[in-house]
Amino acid sequence: MSFFESEVNGVSAVILDLDGTLLDTERATKDVLKEFLAKYGKAWDKKREEEKRLGMTQKETAAAIVRDYGLPLTPDQFIQEITPMYREKWPSVKALPGADRLIKHLYSHKVPFGLASNSSSEYIHAKISCMKGWKDRFSVVLGSDQVIEGKPAPYLFEEAAKRMGVDASHCLVIEDSLVGVKAAKAAKMKVVAVPSRGEIECSSLADKVLNSLLEFQPEFWGLPPFEDWVDRALPINPIYLSSQYVNGSMNEISEDASLPDQVCGTFFGWAGTGTAWTIKVVVNIGWNYSSCTKKNRIWTLWLVDGCDIEVFEQQMQFVLVGYICRLNSEDLTNMDVREIEEFKHIANTLLDRPLFANHSCTSLTTEATSNING
Repeated sequence: MSFFESEVNGVSAVILDLDGTLLDTERATKDVLKEFLAKYGKAWDKKREEEKRLGMTQKETAAAIVRDYGLPLTPDQFIQEITPMYREKWPSVKALPGADRLIKHLYSHKVPFGLASNSSSEYIHAKISCMKGWKDRFSVVLGSDQVIEGKPAPYLFEEAAKRMGVDASHCLVIEDSLVGVKAAKAAKMKVVAVPSRGEIECSSLADKVLNSLLEFQPEFWGLPPFEDWVDRALPINPIYLSSQYVNGSMNEISEDASLPDQVCGTFFGWAGTGTAWTIKVVVNIGWNYSSCTKKNRIWTLWLVDGCDIEVFEQQMQFVLVGYICRLNSEDLTNMDVREIEEFKHIANTLLDRPLFANHSCTSLTTEATSNING
């Protein structure tokens, strides 16, 4: 189904949210808030922050923080004091998996696409200016200060569609928060949700729900399909992680691990225990749903070239360079043996190609492994 011939879904423009959808800003925001509160003798309240709704406007967030922590500031004073601290962090914020790919794809195919965020327009432009190639690619960029009311009201999305010259009913919105999904539905637009674990409620309202933008299929919406798959796998910006390897079995990554929720699926890449990436691996990354109160990230690792007793019980570094598919099962301990062997075959073949093998030529350093999401 081509972009111009689509009649089923009727999408002719895309509107994207920024924070949590394209950029992994949540951890940077949390670290800045902790540091800011410490200056006023206040401790960051994990439970309170986890229960807060993502996607609020800047003023709503400021008012909530001042009230909840009893800060001797007005919301405007809070914004004025904390903004310089945010600005220091933004250059180090990274794109979420699949975000850079999607932006390049829409731009190269001349699909109109805009950015509509509950952040202020000043914040938005400062953030996207830090991302190579992003600043001049959006057809329109809008912040909540440019409309009479931010999300969940529909005005941001309606204004974005108006400026792109597209009827609202022909727009597809990609969001990560409940307030964003509500705004898109209020604007009578189709919406894809890519929620974090804390925003799973928006799944019931969205037209389609994804674990990450790597799962996005433009052709489903009548848009040009991606053309960057290489023999059933997708080259990705490197994802770095570190964990204890125990006999190839399931391992839980702590909730403080530097991986955004949207790193989910079947990946392959390289592992190392010394100074170089030498071991080919396939890694499934998902979530443990066995507990009703706590959702832990879990991952299962397979060594492509077989087990090596020397790496058992060791702290290993990983660089994931390819994506194969979304998880077909929530139970990562019950994977079909034939499917595992198929994934290992794909990884073994592709990791010998320069496109994927080049990553194994880089040094395994503390600096590299601190860059968790590329």
